[in-house]
Formats: sequence, C-alpha cells, structure tokens
Amino acid sequence: MKNLVILTGPTAVGKTELSIKLAKEINGEIISADSVQVYRKMNIGSAKITKDEMQGVNHYLIDVLNPDEEFNVHIFKEMALEAMNEIYEKGKIPIIVGGTGFYIQALLYDVKFEETDSNHEYRKELEQLLEKKGNEYLHKMLMEIDPMSAENIHYNNAKRVIRALEYYHDTGQLISEHNSEQQKNESPYNFAYLVLDDERERLYDRINKRVDIMISAGLEQEVRELLSEGYREDLVSMQGIGYKEMIQYIKNVLSLEEVVDLIKKNTRHFAKRQLTWFRREKEVTMINVNEFNYDKEKILENILMILQKRNIIKDNNNE
Repeated sequence: MKNLVILTGPTAVGKTELSIKLAKEINGEIISADSVQVYRKMNIGSAKITKDEMQGVNHYLIDVLNPDEEFNVHIFKEMALEAMNEIYEKGKIPIIVGGTGFYIQALLYDVKFEETDSNHEYRKELEQLLEKKGNEYLHKMLMEIDPMSAENIHYNNAKRVIRALEYYHDTGQLISEHNSEQQKNESPYNFAYLVLDDERERLYDRINKRVDIMISAGLEQEVRELLSEGYREDLVSMQGIGYKEMIQYIKNVLSLEEVVDLIKKNTRHFAKRQLTWFRREKEVTMINVNEFNYDKEKILENILMILQKRNIIKDNNNE
C-alpha cells in the first residue's frame, strides 16, 4: 500500500506553516484540498500560500483554474490522483493539506460518484427556482427529502444542493445514502489522517485577526478587479467566504463594517462545520495544538511519532 498523509483542520488553525515543516522532514510534496485556492487571482480572500511561504516545497492544485472554470469533488479527485502519481514516481510522500473534508474523503476512500443521466430539463427547473426564490428555498426542498444531506450541505452551496436534488430525481436514491455506502469503503492507502484543533476561543480570535489582515491587504480591491474582469457574482468561486460578502459592500447593500463582521461570523461558522465533519470521519487523529503550548516543533515531533507508528516513515532511532 502506498503511503499518504493528510494534514487538515479548521480554517486559521495553522495548517500551512506546519505542512511546510512536515514536507521538508518526510520528503513530501503538498496537494491542496482547498476549493478556492485552486483559482488564479483569488489570493487574499482564500489566504493562499505565497511562493515565499512554500520554501521550495512543491504544491499542486493551487492557481490552476480561472475563477469561471468548474471545480468540484470529481475534478478534485482526478487532479489529486494525477498529482499523487507524479509524487510517488519521484519517491516522495503526498501530503494532502486543506480544509475541504468532502474532497479528502472522496480521495482517501476512493468514493465513486455514480453518474446519472444528465437531466438538463430538471436542472434548468431547479436553477430557475434558485433565481426566483433563492438559496434557502432550494435548501428547504432538500431538507424535506434528504435531511442528512441538507445538514451537510450549506444553503449557500447551491451547486451541491442542486446536485443532491437532481441525484434523487434521477435515481430515486438519496445522495446521503449513496455517500454512506461509499464511506464503508476501505482506503487503498497506508495513511495518517491528522486533524489540527485548538480551543474554540483561540481559534475564533485567530479567524477574526486573519479577516482584519485580509481587509488591510486589499480584499475589496481583489474582488473589484475580479468583477471588472467579468467574473460574475453567481460563479461558484465567487460564493467563497470573503468574496460573496465583499460584493454586498461593493453593491452598496451593506457597510464595510457590516461586511467585515459578516465575514468573521461566516468564517467562524465554517470552522465549526469543518470540525463537526472531521470528528465524524473514521480513523482520524485529533491533535490539539494548545496541548503543545503552540510550539510548532513539538507538534511536528508528535506528528512524526504518529507517522513512524503507521510505518509511513522509518524510526531513525531504530535504524
């Protein structure tokens, strides 16, 4: 079995810096499991890693699509598998880093996505409903037929809501049931699934500070430029937290102060949902960074011990 490391956790917990240290330590390369960092020109709002921060470590699935190109779990899985093959060919270890739990699950357990007959008429019907009645109306439709999916899919993620409704319409099966069946899959990898966590108050404080930094770094200008280049606000990429709220300021719907508060609130809620997802996953190892007094070296040492126990890396002391 090929070795695979996953380093994840809620937004702003400190994955980026630690992932670089880990990659250097274990001869690894990084594949991003982030649904916004994949897009070019969306740097500030996605807290995208910079070239300098990469410190020479190869990264995949960052800056590879334009904001109007489609990106979903199927595309992620295909691109990630391609990147993993490339990394394995070099004799290195792939490290999946990012907070999109659904993407990680699909890759780790080789989740199959049964293709339904594309019923464009029904999809158009749903898209028209979305336009007329909004995200919450469609989400309520999903809640009535598939409460489990509705709980897992945020109402702002209209594309996934439509996909779940469409799947039920075409197959008569709930997409949550299909996903549950797929979750019973055994992983084809020898893996360590590491989830960083922190005390809620500290995490929320980091999130709030990060949003303030994004505003100072020019998030408003970044969004204005995207809109001026013709990237529409209804694109999936533009539904990312930070982007959709800032558009409300640009359209004079909300004040800047209201937008900043809303970005902070939505990011905190997102972090909470991420943790709920990761805790429900099987075979995860939770690493509470506060238990190591936020000492990155001690956290790294702990991770290396876990990887040695899983036979992902060798124990140098026993060589």
